[in-house]
Amino acid sequence: VLIIGGGPCGLRAAIEAQLLGAKVVVVEKRDRMSRNNVLHLWPFVIQDLRGLGAKKFFGKFCAGAIDHISIRQLQCILLKVALILGVEFHEGVSFDAVIPPPDNQEEGKIGWRAKATPTDHPINQYEFDVLIGADGKRNTLEGFKRKEFRGKLAIAITANFINKRTEAEARVEEISGVAFIFNQKFFKELYQETGIDLENIVYYKDDTHYFVMTAKKHSLIDKGVILQDHADTAKLLAKENVDRDALMLYAREAADFSTQYQMADMEFAVNHYGQPDVAMFDFTSMYAAENASRVIERNGHRLLMTLVGDSLLEPFWPTGSGCARGFLSSLDACWAIKSWGSQHNPLEVIAERESIYRLLGQTTPENLNRDYAAYTLDPHTRYPNLNPRSVSTIQVRGLLDTDDPESLKQPAIQPSSVDVPKKRRRRDTQIHPDTLLHWLQRQVALYDAVQITDMTSSFKDGLAICAIIHRYRPDLIDFYSLKSEEVEKNNQLAFDVLEKELGIAP
Repeated sequence: VLIIGGGPCGLRAAIEAQLLGAKVVVVEKRDRMSRNNVLHLWPFVIQDLRGLGAKKFFGKFCAGAIDHISIRQLQCILLKVALILGVEFHEGVSFDAVIPPPDNQEEGKIGWRAKATPTDHPINQYEFDVLIGADGKRNTLEGFKRKEFRGKLAIAITANFINKRTEAEARVEEISGVAFIFNQKFFKELYQETGIDLENIVYYKDDTHYFVMTAKKHSLIDKGVILQDHADTAKLLAKENVDRDALMLYAREAADFSTQYQMADMEFAVNHYGQPDVAMFDFTSMYAAENASRVIERNGHRLLMTLVGDSLLEPFWPTGSGCARGFLSSLDACWAIKSWGSQHNPLEVIAERESIYRLLGQTTPENLNRDYAAYTLDPHTRYPNLNPRSVSTIQVRGLLDTDDPESLKQPAIQPSSVDVPKKRRRRDTQIHPDTLLHWLQRQVALYDAVQITDMTSSFKDGLAICAIIHRYRPDLIDFYSLKSEEVEKNNQLAFDVLEKELGIAP
């Protein structure tokens, strides 16, 4: 198994594949682990890492109520586990392309190989049966098209400051997600005092003081961060249209205000390129791979290719979903490797992988199996409502590229029966009749056009249900283009999205 990328998701896949008995090799383009940004961890990820011995390698791992860790620290933990298990890790090596098996197989059966830089690196001589893309959204594997989900303009800023671990710094409280609707006073005072206008802000204290915020365009222009206004987001945030010194000042002012000026003279941490670690990026458009896997067969050799992490599904940072869904995709990919190694029909392997992938974008801490200790490689232990055959082999025929169609007609080894964990019966509880109504009202609080006062008439024009979908999956509905008078259109859109994208029948 060759894994492209030594980030958290690539290393998690490497560990699981090695535990399956595969020979695993990881190539990482960077020559050191230098990513300061902090990841929010879902409960199952904390349980998973503890099971891998995270506390042994990093004693302060998720102590008490802490539910986050820096990317660098997480990589170090996972790398240590991987090396102990026998995974090969090569830093400073770039994957360039896949080399197919030669036509002449008589002198020796030579399988799939990789073309890498440096060209004289031993990795160029290795043969592989499985290739995993874990190199982020720049994914270098061919055959994986991406689909775009556009929302309203969203500009994020991340900043890392040196944690000097003083008593004053220790007293500063973290901010685990201040949304405008829940703390209007904070954001109004921030704007009045500094001219900085934010939609939300998060502060985590880890190896660095990590801040991430969503800034409104007009305040970035007013503060001189963005030099010229452009309708095109790429031009708007182009390097030549951003004053980096003004951006650093903007981030520092926001950080100082949000921590009540308790940390004087904060210094920026340094990024991989030796520059102050502050960045501004656009997440107006989110991307996801159209398919999670594909198989290529040439001259009697088959290669399973699959994606994990950001290569598969770009995270939406305000939900803290990146690392969690990345770990799920790593486990799901290794389940496919298990089937692949058991000589199952390639189309069956692909179909099951795509069936599981359809659930990934919908996962939240609430809809995963809560019995984290029972998680195994089997996806049924993670996804309560998994249908591994929701995608048929006919639907994925285009994901199998073979020069020998006859090979598919050979009888495949039937998968062994899977013991699906039995669902536990929920205890009867007393729920106040207005609980659901209050929950719905909180979900649409940010949408001025929507007011929910009851469970009937408030849903008539379809905007309420569209707003709820948009709150959790802004990539599925362009809410702000909807009109209240187009009742039939709004309701039909909501029902179509619920059924086709979320698997909820009307």
